[in-house]
Amino acid sequence: MLRIKNLEAGYGKLKVLRRISMHVSAGEIVTIIGANGAGKTTLLGAISGLLGNRAGEILFEKQDIRHLSPEKIVSMGCSLVPEGRQVFSTMSVKENLLLGAHVQQRRNRTHDAQQDLDRMYGLFPRLREREQQLAGTLSGGEQQMLAIARALMARPKLIMMDEPSMGLAPLIVRDIFAIIRKLRDDGNTVLLVEQNAKVALGVADRGYVIETGKIILQGPAEDLLSNREVQRAYLGRDLDAEMRI
Repeated sequence: MLRIKNLEAGYGKLKVLRRISMHVSAGEIVTIIGANGAGKTTLLGAISGLLGNRAGEILFEKQDIRHLSPEKIVSMGCSLVPEGRQVFSTMSVKENLLLGAHVQQRRNRTHDAQQDLDRMYGLFPRLREREQQLAGTLSGGEQQMLAIARALMARPKLIMMDEPSMGLAPLIVRDIFAIIRKLRDDGNTVLLVEQNAKVALGVADRGYVIETGKIILQGPAEDLLSNREVQRAYLGRDLDAEMRI
């Protein structure tokens, strides 16, 4: 579904991504883990059209999307849940969700937004309870649910999520990742950027480890979970040290 080859991108003269190559197949969760500043958010920005790239290929369903606008990329079926949620705080939950549906409504005049709203409320019952509440008054977990639901209103083939666990309590993180797993089980494809490596690898099918703008490791999520270097750098464990105790 998504294939990236030798991608380079950055900000002004600053090069952040260095010859990134990776792929995401339909129906799987792929996670990208790495420390702050490794290039994870930059990668999602390049894919979604928010950030220009200098070299390489980004193919979505075999079509080059490198020079397309963010709106066009969304209309093709690639949606982003941004870091920090970025809900419209002075608008209601329902109004935020309807904004997510505007691409579908422009493309299909007979599109029934209410049908999509009902689907989101089934997936996130708490949002139905708060339909008329201002988004800025929601809890952090509820805002994250709203951000995910807003992206899903565009009926994406690929949904990208940037740090969905950021700033959330452990129990809320558990609920959010249960929803991510359900999305995959329902046939959705997810590209997940996450600093919480243990949680991300626990839900993903495959993963990539990015460090200073380069992919340094990749493989099945289970293999990365058991990798000594991943455990030492991202899971807070040093197996060699534990064996010496």
